[in-house]
Amino acid sequence: MGRLWHRQQVFSLLDVLNRSSDSSRHACAFIGAGDAVASYADLRQADVFLIAAGDDQIAACCSALAAAGKLRPGSIVFHCSGALSSLELVSASELGAVVASIHPIRSFASPQQVADHFSGTWCGSEGDAAALAVLGLAFNAIGAQLVEIQRDQKTLYHAAAVFASNYLVTLIDVAQQAYAAAGIAPELALKMIEPLLIESAANAFRLGPAAALTGPIARGDLATVTRQHQAVQQWQPQVAALYEQFALLTTDLAGRKKNGQS
Repeated sequence: MGRLWHRQQVFSLLDVLNRSSDSSRHACAFIGAGDAVASYADLRQADVFLIAAGDDQIAACCSALAAAGKLRPGSIVFHCSGALSSLELVSASELGAVVASIHPIRSFASPQQVADHFSGTWCGSEGDAAALAVLGLAFNAIGAQLVEIQRDQKTLYHAAAVFASNYLVTLIDVAQQAYAAAGIAPELALKMIEPLLIESAANAFRLGPAAALTGPIARGDLATVTRQHQAVQQWQPQVAALYEQFALLTTDLAGRKKNGQS
């Protein structure tokens, strides 16, 4: 985001403080602006502060920023955590700063790729109106689409993203392992999974999950489901438990498909 804001001349980036000097210098090089600093005391006064630390360090970083005397009434402090709300920034609020959390709903496995294709990214946002007024314009300037979320449902909101992203990757891994256990080379297994997954996902987005559902449960072929569960149980009991849980959820989804619900 710093890279994009610098490119679009949205913000003038002053300083970057990371866990190590090398990391700070690398970040500044990637962004194309800013100075790497070694401590909170070295940070210059700014209008906006972004805390992009790990979730378990956000509150501590905010407290350190506040203790360093860098905040004043009207300063904007925000973080990008998907799981935590802007309440993590209470130490800034106590000094009169306005706070927010804005979470880009993207996988950041490749920061360069995200920076090159950020336009259209949905971002869950909540916090003080004064902070969101400024940050909303800044995010819109780099192509983001903000969606307001409930502060007290932030963890459930983030769980939805984990289901859609992280656990999908885990399911691909499980499918690859099952194919491999059935005698198919892992590399070939991924090639077999790819078109199936892409087509199923495209149908779900185009038609809705219920209408897109196919397979033995949707057909009412419970004998096949039972045989599959037994085969998975013999191969990997832990995965069989996952299969069973998904079968229950899919049965519910199949019921909605039968009733014409989306």
